[in-house]
Amino acid sequence: MPPDPRPKVLDRAPNDRQAGVMSPSAHRDRDESGRPRNSRPRDALGRPLPYGSKGMERIPDDLHLSPTESLAFAQRLLDLGHAFAAHEVLEAAWKNGPSGERPLWQGLAQLAVGITHVQRGNLPGAAALLRRASERLAKVDLPAPHDVDVTDLIRYAEALAKDLTDGRDIDAERLRVQLIDKASR
Repeated sequence: MPPDPRPKVLDRAPNDRQAGVMSPSAHRDRDESGRPRNSRPRDALGRPLPYGSKGMERIPDDLHLSPTESLAFAQRLLDLGHAFAAHEVLEAAWKNGPSGERPLWQGLAQLAVGITHVQRGNLPGAAALLRRASERLAKVDLPAPHDVDVTDLIRYAEALAKDLTDGRDIDAERLRVQLIDKASR
């Protein structure tokens, strides 16, 4: 039998790292400190596009806003139907905020990414993320900081997850959740 002419995908052997040998699949986008980063453009739902495509403007990884600014920016993005970008803003707030507020920001980011999965059509994944957001937000002491209406958000996430699991249709308007207590706006 003649040799297979197709190129082979090389995997890294256990000792290749020490030898400095890298497989073709090991060439990834990296930031200045060597951490993996994906610089491919993204569509409005956060899905990677081919290099050279025109994608949505990315939220910088090092975004530093006050909690009030983060909530206002994320809310504007949610109102526009850009839940993935809102998730990135909330994730930056979680990573840069005080550790005592971590459950709040994690829960909000999970809520936004759950909505992103609804928009992408991944309904089982969306329901799971919405339930996870509800569980995380339930750990926030009340009253929640920054006028976030945690009780209403938990109710929203649980109801949306149930409707997704039950196979109900969800319209785009239902995905425009309010992060801040309406009375404080």
